[in-house]
Amino acid sequence: MRARVGAVLLMAVSGCGLTSGSPMTDDVRPGSIGRGEPLRGAQLTVTSKSFTEQLILGSIMGIAFEAAGADVIDRTGIQGSIGSREAVRKGEADAGYEYTGTAWITYLGHSKPITDPQQQWEAVEKEDAKNGLVWLPPSKLDNTYALAMNQENAKKYGTKSMSDVAKLSKSDPDAVKLCVEVEFANRADGLPGMQKAYGMNVPARNVTQMDTGIIYTQTSKGSCPYGEVYTTDGRIKSMNLAVMDDDRKFFPNYNAAPMINAKSLKEWPAIAEVLNPVTARLNNTVAQDLNAKVDVEGEDPHQVALDWMVGEGFVREG
Repeated sequence: MRARVGAVLLMAVSGCGLTSGSPMTDDVRPGSIGRGEPLRGAQLTVTSKSFTEQLILGSIMGIAFEAAGADVIDRTGIQGSIGSREAVRKGEADAGYEYTGTAWITYLGHSKPITDPQQQWEAVEKEDAKNGLVWLPPSKLDNTYALAMNQENAKKYGTKSMSDVAKLSKSDPDAVKLCVEVEFANRADGLPGMQKAYGMNVPARNVTQMDTGIIYTQTSKGSCPYGEVYTTDGRIKSMNLAVMDDDRKFFPNYNAAPMINAKSLKEWPAIAEVLNPVTARLNNTVAQDLNAKVDVEGEDPHQVALDWMVGEGFVREG
């Protein structure tokens, strides 16, 4: 994906890829947000990572700022994870949507996630303040890991939760075959930790490592009985995959929340009132639908974001 790529920490971040940007030029007016144009006179730069969901979220944020009267520079689509964060931290960008679990584990260096999503956000918000970053209230959009299978295999094996998969791995070891990304296979919050938390012992011969897109395809075909997926991916719905419930709450919370440069928010405090209603509307169902429009139907991420903002009544066109 992704927000939590350990390798990106090896990237040089002296130039975060933000040497250029272009103005957002949407013809939008206030709807339920931005009334009175409280950001008129502001020039705000929004950023994001380069995967679909982040491109959509970055566009949603920029469109909200536009409707509130700001001139917006679009610097979304930064490669890797740390680049967009560093841009906001250094003041090269003003804001972007980030994930609580990514901040807690990847950026702030904690090895153990906090189970409760609200407490996870509160811990990130408190600790990241020293880095000059303000985290606005989080959404219910939780882009975390999961295992999924096609409906035929779901009926065949009868598993609905991760605990069910663990039981099956003991009663019929060869039935539990996993397709996972290379990183998931080696992360503490991925396969090794998952097996420990659920008491699994899947033999190496039953674990196949492959790229994300192939995992979804092979899982849908049934070639992979259990595929590693992301819970907000639009392909889950379009391929009618059955997602196993993480009943022991092992996987970290990756709730999307606006991450704002503290100086920018101090100068333009209305940023919070503009974004909070939008963030509150975001959840996994919304994310799956929006992501599918891009990844399955081939639509443009920015247009998808604009259509959603208009459809929800947050902004009006013209």
